Amino acid sequence: MDWTAGYASDIEYTAGFYREQSPTYLNFACALNGYEPVSIDQSFTYCELGFGRGLTVSMLAAANPQGQFYATDFNPGHVAGARELAARAELSNLTLLEDSFDELAAGKHPDLPQFDFITLHGIYTWVTRENRGHIVTFIKRYLKPGGLVYLSYNAQPGWTAALPLQRLLVEFGDAFPNRSDLQVKGASELISRMEAAGAGYLSTNPGLSRWLDTIKTGNINYLVHEYMHKHWEPLYHADVARDLAEAKLDFAGSADLALTYPAIFLSKEKLAVIDTMTSASMQETMKDYFQNTSFRKDVFVRGKRQMKPLRKVEVLQKFGIALLVPRSTVSTEMKLTFGTVHGKDAIYIPIIDALATRPHTFGELQLLPALAGVLFGDIVQAGAYLCAAGKAEVYWDDKVQQDAAPAQRMNSTVSAMARHADELQALSSPVLGSGIIVGLIERMAFHHFTTSGADANHADTVKAIFKMLREQGRTMNKDGVAVTSEADNLEEIGKLVTKIFAEDLPLWRRLGML
Repeated sequence: MDWTAGYASDIEYTAGFYREQSPTYLNFACALNGYEPVSIDQSFTYCELGFGRGLTVSMLAAANPQGQFYATDFNPGHVAGARELAARAELSNLTLLEDSFDELAAGKHPDLPQFDFITLHGIYTWVTRENRGHIVTFIKRYLKPGGLVYLSYNAQPGWTAALPLQRLLVEFGDAFPNRSDLQVKGASELISRMEAAGAGYLSTNPGLSRWLDTIKTGNINYLVHEYMHKHWEPLYHADVARDLAEAKLDFAGSADLALTYPAIFLSKEKLAVIDTMTSASMQETMKDYFQNTSFRKDVFVRGKRQMKPLRKVEVLQKFGIALLVPRSTVSTEMKLTFGTVHGKDAIYIPIIDALATRPHTFGELQLLPALAGVLFGDIVQAGAYLCAAGKAEVYWDDKVQQDAAPAQRMNSTVSAMARHADELQALSSPVLGSGIIVGLIERMAFHHFTTSGADANHADTVKAIFKMLREQGRTMNKDGVAVTSEADNLEEIGKLVTKIFAEDLPLWRRLGML
């Protein structure tokens, strides 16, 4: 019996961290759109379906010890690896299950609680239609009234041009049975030969270029799980909304925070067409046609409760923003999913300057003298855009004081694993209730700090990182070229360590990570 149901499971998925799945982030997206968020002040329950390598749910469980986290995956390799990580970090609030969607929907675990949050990253478009039905049944059975669902998925019409390309990879895999990663490599070589021979599909579809580049240069584990599923199907928002309506869910908004403000990226003419649509799902689908959307990050709620204007302000005042990058790298020009936006200096500069000193709630930002007379909604929009641009992260200021120990144990565990490989590319923050993506050299430095404590200095940190890199057979790069000599490697590492001491270390301490 084939337990994979057409899902490519012989190669592990990439160990990515996706901040949109955090309870705080989802609550903020919900509140931005005017709907009541879920209370996370005290205990709450959370479930991730199809957790892959388990990095996201592990980071979230460590950062939110007041929550009870559950996660499921049907790949035993994924489950074993995630359980080992949780055990090493001593996470007592994370339960990892090895189950298929039909087993979960059928109630295999009668002791599962009702959940405040259920999240899925990418899975919905990779599985069979039958399994999508099982997912909806699970949500219908286990999501609390008022609970939130995060569902990201490959979307139409943005994938239209690439549909034959994905089909080609799957057909090639069937014609040449092998391990999935080798099939992707073989298909990539075939595509190169087809290009050289002037294949009409490839030469007459200029929109294919980004997909072709991804297949040629992308992470092989990602490519396997993105392209090699037999039942892979990009979906229209209207169909997804229709599916989830069976579980009494309504669309609340996008976890791509910048999309909360359509008047910024859609012309008056486009908005006028959208406004003629009589249903919310059709309006969202029309936006996708105008934007040629290929990936969506949808937030749904079971029992959508619209907040009164004053209530919305009071809720948003308790959310805060923490700057994740040096002040010198932040400007009023922000690159968002729909293009570049230039914020108003009079609003953004006082906000950025304040965040450079410490995290601020929106309530605190509202009281800045430089923002006197600025509408509260404009301050919140600026914060949302800074988050969407990756310059800042949102946090919730009204929760109980968090125990930082679980996040710090997780960070010690993950940074120690950087000694062996560059896989788990994130660290956990109890202040944010989430995680942040952190590079290999930075995690190696973090490991040195956790083992050396107050005795860590620049010279010893450089030597420690060089030793770890050498043990992995890695070297530094300079101007895109591998550095060969020890002296040159130490010099390049030293430059990064100077930056880490000046910028990263203060940030990690400010966010309770170290």
